Amino acid sequence: MNILVVDDDIYIQQLVSIHLSREGYKVYRANHAREALAFLEEKTVDLAIVDVMMPEMNGFELTKILSDDFDLPVILLTAKGQISDKEQGFLSGSEDYIVKPFEVKELLFRVAVILRRVERALETVIKVGNLMIDRKNFELIINQETILLPLKEFELLSLLASRVNKITPRTILIEQVWGVDYEGGEQTLNTHMNRIRYRLKKYGASVEIQTVRGMGYKLEVIE
Repeated sequence: MNILVVDDDIYIQQLVSIHLSREGYKVYRANHAREALAFLEEKTVDLAIVDVMMPEMNGFELTKILSDDFDLPVILLTAKGQISDKEQGFLSGSEDYIVKPFEVKELLFRVAVILRRVERALETVIKVGNLMIDRKNFELIINQETILLPLKEFELLSLLASRVNKITPRTILIEQVWGVDYEGGEQTLNTHMNRIRYRLKKYGASVEIQTVRGMGYKLEVIE
């Protein structure tokens, strides 16, 4: 797996790169957003670790480009730990958000989790709890019972299942399922989520959809 570290702090670059390399990852480094974008025009990576506070283009702006244009998962590193900053990070498209100073072991764990999630998202079949989602045949199977969902509901559930236990912002859900040009309100998304919840409960699913106030939704396995 290839990882790009983007940070104008050389010490952080070296610290992160050394430990990622020890775990067997191929690590590339960039000092700022412009250098990172130029690099990605020539090579591909599986994940980017991006500092928020950088000159010219900050990490939020870079993350949106990496997410929208390169479909690249991003972990943001920042000294800002306020909920509003975290919200901005998730809304820009980041997969995770780590506040400095951080434990290297925690970073390595989160990197591994995200890369596994990326691999899972590429799979045709997703298994979460007692759910099996067959993307090829557009089928949802719960307790060995096949359920055919309306297409939008199926796409929403598939997206949440591919990011289990991870918050998916409302804006991302709308863009991925209805498209960037969608002009409808969030009420349509809310209605679809309520319908999915009803079906999951009706068929005895061992997962549930949680609303994360002010941010989005996430799918969790019920203990």
